[in-house]
Amino acid sequence: MQYVHFALQNGTETYMPRQSLIFPILSRNSLILIERREHPNQMLFLRTARTRILLPSVLLLALLLAGGLALHRIVRALAAERIQSRQGTRSPVLVELFTSEGCSSCPPADAMLGRLQKEQPVPGAEIISLEEHVDYWDGLGWHDRFSSHDISERQSAYTRRFHLDSNFTPQMVVDGVSQFVGVDEAQAVRAVSQASHAPKVSVSIQALLVQDSRISGQIGLPQEVPAGAELFAVLVQPMATTQVLRGENGGQTLRHVSVVRALDRVSLHQRRTESAFSLQIPKDLALGDARVVVFLQSKEQGPILAAVSSPVPVQPTSGATPKVR
Repeated sequence: MQYVHFALQNGTETYMPRQSLIFPILSRNSLILIERREHPNQMLFLRTARTRILLPSVLLLALLLAGGLALHRIVRALAAERIQSRQGTRSPVLVELFTSEGCSSCPPADAMLGRLQKEQPVPGAEIISLEEHVDYWDGLGWHDRFSSHDISERQSAYTRRFHLDSNFTPQMVVDGVSQFVGVDEAQAVRAVSQASHAPKVSVSIQALLVQDSRISGQIGLPQEVPAGAELFAVLVQPMATTQVLRGENGGQTLRHVSVVRALDRVSLHQRRTESAFSLQIPKDLALGDARVVVFLQSKEQGPILAAVSSPVPVQPTSGATPKVR
């Protein structure tokens, strides 16, 4: 269902289904919506936030005729703005979710991350999601096959930076600048929107090569990289399913998106605009839909300065070197 957005004069906002909208009237404190409904007497309902008044269609005909053209222009302008936003340059925003298959509070957060990645709800932002599985739940009834101690250490660095008492799951970190409980979708959208306005530098994945059990590539960097910044390369599995047999989620089928399967820090060299990386490919990972994510982060695991994502090329049968944009 498509919705039309209105900002009211009293500072509030509302969304209304486009297919039911005939003519909106903005008053000082409310929005009056004239809407056609199925009714035995073929009447129209005039609705406000406080009242519901039944009026004959004839009395509203003049308003409908006068407002039809105005509404048509409003809807066209809104649609054009949305299309332009989707087609224009979007700012990458890195969304990290620290999670575990052993945590009963985590499946809703995993599902929310999937919606953010699929729906891309913030105009002007390209959400690049990473589902990062910690290992400190592994001794509590279920071993998470995606867990990594390196991921737990990465979360610990955020815990120190944000002055938290301890690590917790599910935790969401947006662009390295804000953190919150990973099931708060409204907070996630607000954080992504704010992060999308932060200036970013440009990085690129210039070539990817799959050879034996590793994937390697080159990273294009800006002329000047902030002092102390760190560069990371990540191998991401887009979807996964696990049948959990024990622990807090015992008996459930868990579904994951953007699972981090390998994460390495890449060496940065002064006065060089390229860096090379090489990632180990897990034996159980099918590369067909896998992606490589590269991001540049401020020192001490601060704000994200750049991020980019690229599909993994199909493994060549000969010695050819596949390239991606």
